[in-house]
Amino acid sequence: MLYDYSLQTKINYSQMNFKGLEDQLLVLGLNQGHPAAFEEIYSRYWFKIYRIAFNQTGNKEEAEELVQDVFLSIWNRRETIVINNLDLYLVISIKNKVYDLIRSKINFRKYQEHIILKEIDFHFNTDEIVNYTELTDAVEKVLSLLPEKSVHIFKKSRFENMNTKEIAVQMKLSEKAVEYHITKSLKFLKENLKDYSRLN
Repeated sequence: MLYDYSLQTKINYSQMNFKGLEDQLLVLGLNQGHPAAFEEIYSRYWFKIYRIAFNQTGNKEEAEELVQDVFLSIWNRRETIVINNLDLYLVISIKNKVYDLIRSKINFRKYQEHIILKEIDFHFNTDEIVNYTELTDAVEKVLSLLPEKSVHIFKKSRFENMNTKEIAVQMKLSEKAVEYHITKSLKFLKENLKDYSRLN
């Protein structure tokens, strides 16, 4: 039976124990900004959506980060978020996060291949290419040498199609700082890929 939302104003959430409450009441408590309501939602559903994320990604750290993103988004939008079915909402949210991650990885791979092909065309003759797979691995190794923040910003710019202003707001940086990290990353990639003119 659906909860009568007209009763919202009659409930004193400040004196309520949220454990064991129906999901609809938890959502109402969340909408009113009660941390205890959020904590109960987190406790009740964390493992379920973590399991979905882990089954899809196969990576513990990535799965945990995606789950945290879902709950952080819910808390940040607690006053305006509309959730009619909490279970379904969380399942769809984590699946969307997984989809975005996979799409980002695909875009990342395509961009790597694009850089590799450009570098091959610019620096090498066809008979100098010993092993394309090794060259791909070399690009991945070069990217792994960049500072974590620079890589994070670079991925948002090039693989998530975010503009400088969006990245600056999300990461609480100035637009100049974002531009610096992107320029630095591109220069680092270009300079270090030149070292792989011949792979053994």
